[in-house]
Amino acid sequence: MSRIGKEPIPLPAGIKVELKGTHVKVTGGKGALERDIRPEVEIKQKDNLLVLSPKGNSKRVMAFWGLTRTLINNMVIGVDKGFEKKLVVEGVGYRGKVSGSTLVLNVGYSNPVEFKLPEGISADIDKDNIITVGGIDKELVGQVAARIRQIRKPEPYKGKGIRYIDEHIVRKAGKTGAAA
Repeated sequence: MSRIGKEPIPLPAGIKVELKGTHVKVTGGKGALERDIRPEVEIKQKDNLLVLSPKGNSKRVMAFWGLTRTLINNMVIGVDKGFEKKLVVEGVGYRGKVSGSTLVLNVGYSNPVEFKLPEGISADIDKDNIITVGGIDKELVGQVAARIRQIRKPEPYKGKGIRYIDEHIVRKAGKTGAAA
């Protein structure tokens, strides 16, 4: 029995869910998200709850049950509140700015790196060089944040680079000098 799958998904006020076979569309104040789900999982709407049930009891079906519940719950949260990830740009002279739908980063390369933001994703940089990536699709927000971090990963000696705000970089000692 899936501990996650058996939990019903509460629908906040203003969220509409359309079910057509294995296709789910969630619409809310921030936008709409669509997804095709596995045929091994059945969805029913009861009042302001979505209830998922498995079609079978194999280990594979139970895994899809919990996964599907989590994916649909993320869709509901996304169209209601949205998701965001925060990254820190660290290093002397390292900075970034947003111009339209392009993120321009000066992170130690000879030329600035221009990162085109996908549709549905917004980015903002404050004075402390903290990049806030936001959107309604949790998967896309996480993927964009990971791709921005990939531009200049934090290095272990001084910690320069782009890292998540809650990420801890393990530091190395470096050279100790001439030990004679």
